[in-house]
Amino acid sequence: MQDIRNIAIIAHVDHGKTTLVDKMIMAGKLFKDHQEVGELIMDNNDLERERGITILSKNVSVMYKDTKINIIDTPGHSDFGGEVERVLNMADGVLLLVDAFEGPMPQTRFVLQKAIALGLKPIVVINKVDKTNCRPEEVNEAVFDLMFNLDASEDQLNFVTIYGSAKNGWMSTDWKKQTDNISAIFDAVIENIPAPEYNKGTPQMLITSLDHSPYTGRIAIGRVHRGELKTNQQVSLVSRDGSVTKTKIKEINVFDGLGRAKVDEVRCGELCALIGLDSFDIGDTVADIENPEPLDPISIDEPTMSMLFTINNSPFFGQDGKFVTSRHIKDRLDAELEKNLALRVEDTNSADAWNVYGRGVLHLSVLIETMRREGYELQVGQPRVIIKEIGAIKHEPVEELTIDLPDEYSGKAIEMVSQRKGDMLSMERKGDRVVIEFHIPSRGIIGLRNAMLTATAGEAIMAHRFVEFQPYKGEINKRLNGSLISMEDGAAIPYALDKLQDRGKFFVSPQEKIYKGQVIGENNRDGDLTINITKTKKLTNMRTQSTDDKVRLAPPIIFSLEEALEYIQGDEYVEVTPQAIRIRKIFLEEHERKRLAKQ
Repeated sequence: MQDIRNIAIIAHVDHGKTTLVDKMIMAGKLFKDHQEVGELIMDNNDLERERGITILSKNVSVMYKDTKINIIDTPGHSDFGGEVERVLNMADGVLLLVDAFEGPMPQTRFVLQKAIALGLKPIVVINKVDKTNCRPEEVNEAVFDLMFNLDASEDQLNFVTIYGSAKNGWMSTDWKKQTDNISAIFDAVIENIPAPEYNKGTPQMLITSLDHSPYTGRIAIGRVHRGELKTNQQVSLVSRDGSVTKTKIKEINVFDGLGRAKVDEVRCGELCALIGLDSFDIGDTVADIENPEPLDPISIDEPTMSMLFTINNSPFFGQDGKFVTSRHIKDRLDAELEKNLALRVEDTNSADAWNVYGRGVLHLSVLIETMRREGYELQVGQPRVIIKEIGAIKHEPVEELTIDLPDEYSGKAIEMVSQRKGDMLSMERKGDRVVIEFHIPSRGIIGLRNAMLTATAGEAIMAHRFVEFQPYKGEINKRLNGSLISMEDGAAIPYALDKLQDRGKFFVSPQEKIYKGQVIGENNRDGDLTINITKTKKLTNMRTQSTDDKVRLAPPIIFSLEEALEYIQGDEYVEVTPQAIRIRKIFLEEHERKRLAKQ
């Protein structure tokens, strides 16, 4: 049996996890010398590359001094917490990556808490020590304090610290002594992370993630907990509810470099992918055919937010997308449920609409963005937080919010958060910046990022994570400005846009096609206003100095998907197609909206 180490890399967003994995892949010589290798090798889907974040966890293995090191790259956002919790079950230790200037951040705490609860041994990597005004020693102390607060055991508190810069490709045990490679990390992993124990007995494996191949169907990925598994072996599948089905393993793959290698047998402690199992789910146990013993299924954090997904029924439906019917959307949501554990889908009393529950706006918007790229058209309602009744009292989800911003904007930030029922917990200075922590209802975070970036000239860095359900905090004032709504179908005419500029800001460009009931701008005042921007200039035979003035238009506001979801009000939908993101009123006719307002 070869020497194996299983490690997961955990960190806050943007602290350099995927960059470090890149350097470990390079050090493991997984590419030939002449191969062109880009950056962020593990972020291999388009969405991850564009946003610069990891969404799905990935596995890779490297050989170092005759030891196979299985590395699991995990997401940093707490919206993808379901993903992190699952993969930590496969590891024996974690590399906790911390920025040498920022120190431990909210998501660091979130993932570290899970790792410590599972009894995993941490190695602390303090990254970006080449930054100006970095403070590696203080950060190391802060990590120790954080682990102590999370009830880490004595063995976990006795961690090793490695310093370095993943981007520049060096790691060392002393941050003042720069080396020319990252072997210090590999040495620390081999010395400090325990090899998997060999558990004798009947085979057991917990399925912790899924893959899909167009040729072989669904692939179960997990870690062999006990015994060994062989190709063509008959096994039992024990599901969460305890029901047992008999099935057969057709092929076993282990992780080898960036790909997988076919093997005949896999022993306890190794990560593997099983092909050929019938109808399984994440959290099921692969066990012995005669006397199956299930492992404890994975517990996943509950969703905190819901959105209404419905078919696109606007006047422009079916112009861009390939999949537009309710059957298409329902099938796609069902397929997503198989691999996205933190998601729930609930039917409504309409056959064309579903309530989709997730961990936050980002979690759900990544699903919507993926769907529109695959050619789906749909409409999405306003994000709503989940309200629970606990002992006949309404409870709502509360999040811990951390804002890092320049000192001169701190007063404005505190005022904005307190208007949204946030309570300030602490405020500390780091150089010329201030880090403020709040507890704020999840409702208050919807739409806060845009407002905060505007108020702080784009300087604020926000991070938040779910803490618990607390009693309802009362009403929060929503967006004050109303919408500008189109009165007619047609194209936006520059002349009309120019004449109506004093009414508000526009979201549409000149000559863009619009329809009646579409939200085309934001009113300067509260209350909605219906306007006609399809009106052309009437030609007369009068010639004066001012008739043929040039039209000067302010550029339109272009929303990203998340911004649009956070911006809309309760009576509006975001219409999402492969080519466009539009905002519209649920009722396109003005008399219907007026009737509804009276009710």
